[in-house]
Amino acid sequence: MKYSVYLSVFATAVLLNACSSAPPSESVGLFKPSTSIQDIMLHIIDPNIDYVWNSVATISTAKGTEERRPQTDEEWQQLKQHALVVLEASNLLLIEGRSVAQQPASTSSGGAELTAAEIQKAIAANRSDYIQRAHALHKATESVIAAIDHKNVEQLVETGGAVDQACEQCHSQFWYPNDKRPK
Repeated sequence: MKYSVYLSVFATAVLLNACSSAPPSESVGLFKPSTSIQDIMLHIIDPNIDYVWNSVATISTAKGTEERRPQTDEEWQQLKQHALVVLEASNLLLIEGRSVAQQPASTSSGGAELTAAEIQKAIAANRSDYIQRAHALHKATESVIAAIDHKNVEQLVETGGAVDQACEQCHSQFWYPNDKRPK
């Protein structure tokens, strides 16, 4: 009996302490980022959003015109799987302590991009903007998922454009802010 009283008091104390404690912050080491922002973009976001973008197309060749769009439940489900990967990857971009690129990887594909160190510095100096940009990608991708859930091809095209715009807004601020080409 005495043992169960002590156990009850201990359990209650642990529960009260857990309920009253502040949630762990990222700086405590909740996450352990292993890949770079560039890796997430190249290997997770890009291939999955490309699948979404390429799911609707009009392709004209000498043999005729092909209208590509998801039609079966299975095709819509596959599309949703790719969109969900992008949705959750937008959260991965926000984990503090993640490097922009693995050394010695280059962040430039066309000469207009900043170096990894310059991008890292820009993100650190404008962290709230960076968070806002990642949240914009998340919100745009939620709209894509809603279009998929409604099996609405027109809405899918429109919301896919919103994802492209969210990506471009972030890239033009952090990846290649000095690019003078028309946007």
